[in-house]
Amino acid sequence: MSQPLEDLLDGLQKEALEEISRTEDLRSLEEVRVRYLGRKGRLTQLLRGLRDLPPEERPRVGERANALKGLLEEELERRKEVLGELERRRAFEAEKVDVTLPGVPFQEGRLHPITQVMEEVVEIFVSMGFEVAQGPEVEWDYYNFEALNIPRDHPARDMHDTFYFSSDVLLRTHTSPVQIRVMEAQRPPVQIVAPGAVYRRDSDISHTPMFHQVEGLMVDEGVSFAHLKGVLTLFVHRFFGKETALRFRPSYFPFTEPSAEVDIQCVICRGEGCRVCGETGWLEILGAGMVDPEVFRMVGYDPERYTGFAFGMGVERIAMLRYGINDIRLFFQNDVRFLEQF
Repeated sequence: MSQPLEDLLDGLQKEALEEISRTEDLRSLEEVRVRYLGRKGRLTQLLRGLRDLPPEERPRVGERANALKGLLEEELERRKEVLGELERRRAFEAEKVDVTLPGVPFQEGRLHPITQVMEEVVEIFVSMGFEVAQGPEVEWDYYNFEALNIPRDHPARDMHDTFYFSSDVLLRTHTSPVQIRVMEAQRPPVQIVAPGAVYRRDSDISHTPMFHQVEGLMVDEGVSFAHLKGVLTLFVHRFFGKETALRFRPSYFPFTEPSAEVDIQCVICRGEGCRVCGETGWLEILGAGMVDPEVFRMVGYDPERYTGFAFGMGVERIAMLRYGINDIRLFFQNDVRFLEQF
């Protein structure tokens, strides 16, 4: 009874080896493997016939069948390596670059105008001896308000429509908290600028919920309002041009006293009056003032010994004035036609 089964094994070996040698890709090779060695493959079916052989013949025929299985597995693996190398070569040939083809122009990216303006502003102040300081955008209410002389019941909180996570955690509404953190960690003299993103619940043609500020702080013995005027005058002349006039108007901020808003001569009409400046000839660009003694007390500075000034400006606003942009939303629409102009 074993002879017919052995003959079948010999014939199956010949057929399988021929099919393996004729395969041209890995997919057809896998089909051959399944056809002969799969769960329902031809060799698997023959092996199940061993149980019908006499007990004394089963070891010899079983050994012959297992040897055939091992042979087919070796040949399949060998052919797999050959076909794998062939497919890698075909892929390489298909991906070759024709160096004689004309080149494709590469469009270079560029810095966003807000980034350009913020870097220029910071560079101007760094050239005057200011250091750059950073702080978290998710901030404690204490640093954003209370340490800046704005307690919870202070009416000045109405000036900041705030995004709150909880009663004590919020998105910072200005970069002034950086000033507090620096003063807590450092004794005078202090001379820093704090650039970064800030957040307020406001959105129209001239406001966005997220915008950028650059704030500055100088603290030391003998710092006066004259120093503040000198620093900001130099900044305006370097950023907008030496011919740009500026003025300081009395104002109110809870963390500075006295406080002022700084106007520059309208860059559109050069002071003659136009729609942009409301026919006044002036444009407000930043707020500033002498640091309130209460703020110094919150950070452990002696207000009898030290004085200082602080200022802050919206980057989007001065960028709009620099480039003559009349809609703040253009900064956030990522229109390539707009961005390519900078």
